[in-house]
Amino acid sequence: MKKLLPTSTAGSLPKPSWLAQPETLWSPWKLQDQELLDGKQDALRLSLQEQVHAGVDIVSDGEQTRQHFVTTFIEHLDGVDFEKRETVRIRDRYDASVPTVVGAVSRQKPVFVEDARFLRQQTRQPIKWALPGPMTMIDTLYDAHYKSREKLAWEFAKILNQEAKELEEAGVDIIQFDEPAFNVFFDEVNDWGIATLERAIEGLKCETAVHICYGYGIKANTDWKKTLGSEWRQYEEIFPRLQKSNIDIVSLECQNSHVPMELIELIRGKKVMVGAIDVATNTIETPGQVADTLRKALQYVDAENLFPCTNCGMAPLPRHVARAKLNALSAGAEIVRKELSHQIPD
Repeated sequence: MKKLLPTSTAGSLPKPSWLAQPETLWSPWKLQDQELLDGKQDALRLSLQEQVHAGVDIVSDGEQTRQHFVTTFIEHLDGVDFEKRETVRIRDRYDASVPTVVGAVSRQKPVFVEDARFLRQQTRQPIKWALPGPMTMIDTLYDAHYKSREKLAWEFAKILNQEAKELEEAGVDIIQFDEPAFNVFFDEVNDWGIATLERAIEGLKCETAVHICYGYGIKANTDWKKTLGSEWRQYEEIFPRLQKSNIDIVSLECQNSHVPMELIELIRGKKVMVGAIDVATNTIETPGQVADTLRKALQYVDAENLFPCTNCGMAPLPRHVARAKLNALSAGAEIVRKELSHQIPD
């Protein structure tokens, strides 16, 4: 029997302190060479064990083998010079020193496929793998070659499609594309952003997801959120077009946010990963708070299409906080599962 309200995480989980500096994005590795490869696999096993122990149903690698959800993929591509750096505005929010696109971008070999194959060997549970979306990739680079955000996005979409097909062959059940940029560049999203995302999923038979959030719980993001007012209606700009797309699942931020829950009605028919865990605070949600968020979402999404999830990745959080939040996610989902089962007539 298929489980109702299967839980999942949006992406990253904290890394062990022996592998990388805790609570830090882009944290450098503490190991090298074969020790680093072994350490990444040990961290992946540990992350998987913690997810299973917390009752997470759709598990992931916790991004233990990656320094960053975007740049680690780009590092493996030709046409990008990481030594030649420029300062750019990331998602109209903060400045960052980024690598430069100096030539035609291409992928010579798989990037994450061996890691995904290793994860598949460790568990019989459904597994989800996250890739950066085309628009978020171009927003993390300085383009000195194509000089067109759209052209570069289409090139990345082709590369992502190659990687996604090999991840599917490695046994990945859900391939998720992280597109926080979708909450910023609305005209581009509707003009070509969703189209390039559909190019990235072309020909896939596994389920596909797009994760659109308001970012990690870092200061640049939390400061930005304070400027958005009492209602965050960014999703409203892109949901109608997204609802007509071929993406199977949409992953959203809901817990402790000012997103009006009724916006989910705009993607009726899609499966929805409802963020019921706030990643921008160390405060642990109660199972009751998680359950309340899920109940509100159930007004706009059918129960069989609702996946309780986290708002975003949890890499910047202390490990004990992340563990406790996963426990709360599972416990809150179980409360609502029981309520729903009582509503079903014999």
